[in-house]
Amino acid sequence: MNDFLPGVPPSDRPRLLAEEQPGDNAPALSVSELSGALKRTVEDAFGFVRVRGEISGFKRHSSGHCYLSLKDERACIDGVVWKGQAAALRFRPEDGIEVIATGKLTTFPGRSKYQIVIDRMELAGQGALMALLDQRRRQLAAEGLFDEERKRPLPFMPRVIGVVTSPTGAVIRDILHRLADRCPSHVILWPVAVQGDAAAPQVARAVRGFGALAPDGPIPRPDLLIVGRGGGSIEDLWAFNEEEVVRAIAESPIPVISAVGHETDTTLADFAADRRAPTPTAAAEMAVPVRADLAHHVRELGARAERLARRYRERADERFEAVIDRFPSLDGLFAGQQQRLDDLADRLPRALGQRLAHARSDLAHAAGALRPALLDRKYERAAERLASVRLSDRPIRAKIDQNRAALDQLWRLAEQLHPDRPLQRGYVRVERRGGGVLTSTAAAREAALLTLHFADGAVDARVDGEEERPQPRPPARTKTVAEDAPRQQKLF
Repeated sequence: MNDFLPGVPPSDRPRLLAEEQPGDNAPALSVSELSGALKRTVEDAFGFVRVRGEISGFKRHSSGHCYLSLKDERACIDGVVWKGQAAALRFRPEDGIEVIATGKLTTFPGRSKYQIVIDRMELAGQGALMALLDQRRRQLAAEGLFDEERKRPLPFMPRVIGVVTSPTGAVIRDILHRLADRCPSHVILWPVAVQGDAAAPQVARAVRGFGALAPDGPIPRPDLLIVGRGGGSIEDLWAFNEEEVVRAIAESPIPVISAVGHETDTTLADFAADRRAPTPTAAAEMAVPVRADLAHHVRELGARAERLARRYRERADERFEAVIDRFPSLDGLFAGQQQRLDDLADRLPRALGQRLAHARSDLAHAAGALRPALLDRKYERAAERLASVRLSDRPIRAKIDQNRAALDQLWRLAEQLHPDRPLQRGYVRVERRGGGVLTSTAAAREAALLTLHFADGAVDARVDGEEERPQPRPPARTKTVAEDAPRQQKLF
């Protein structure tokens, strides 16, 4: 084969087997050695880079690592964010967001490719931040978290107000001062950070913590929540745009007033809250009415009620006078009865005198018939009639004998019909254990527990065995067992 390459030195001509040649200073490297050399070269040359690009294909692995690609109009580069750095990101990476990634380049020998290991990732300018905010707003709005139907009315006079804000800022002082001016209320402060990486988790935890309080617990549950902070840039207010804060406010069982920033500042928490206040002071004004206005209104209502009562009384007096005018006078109403009473009073003495005279006349007439001699004669005649009467007991005795004979006949008939009479002739009466006469073998087998009545007493028994079909042999006999008697033969 070497003859076909004229002019080529023998050392450079292709050979079938690899052989070391004298003076050769390029020893053969393994693939791993070459990949390792490339890795060291790339990492040494690009140990710190900042890359601007649009996120594409973002995926968070179950291990916590994040994988993505950064691209522009003409190229793309793979990237990875290890678990520790991913937890420290200030925002949630999403496809389509333009970012600036800081890290180092390295190679992945297993697939012969290079990638950037991202240590820090930031949004590429305020435009990218607003794009992320708008994208998140549309996503949460599609879930219905901002619907007006979910908004609840605020309580008119909350007994307890919960405030979620910084304990050292001016917000809590403004709220307390405004509440004291309008209507002093019981305020419970849940101190949180309102800016920085820890702000969003603390605010979400505070809102959910207030909602989890028991109504009758040691710490009173607020009737209204105020979530607020002072004004600032969009980066300062970003904690109130985080998804966990928005969801906590939307899921709160207690009505929420959002008072974040100044009047021109708008966050996603404002959309999720039941009411948005332009400032924390305005939130305090929304929370409670003015006590002085309430007192004035109560006074007006009292005066109005008094006027209405006075007017009602005056009209009632007028109606009463009108009704009285239609009634006749008292003298005219009772004149007839008064005249009749006077007439009866005049006639009563005369009637009593006449009645007394008649009573005396009747008494004199009756006294003549009540002389002792007449009474004595009546007594003698009654004694004579009594002596002439002779009483005899023969009719009564005859009636008694007749009734006794009829009674004996009925008694003999009753003895013949008594159910125990056949028992004297050797018969047995079969009853259920609890009572009830049995007249068939089927009823006896169904009852199972029996009581057999003989002429001289009763015996308990039990039916054993199933009913057998008739066979050309003596009928089956039922075994009975007496509780307090010796065994005897079957009865059925």
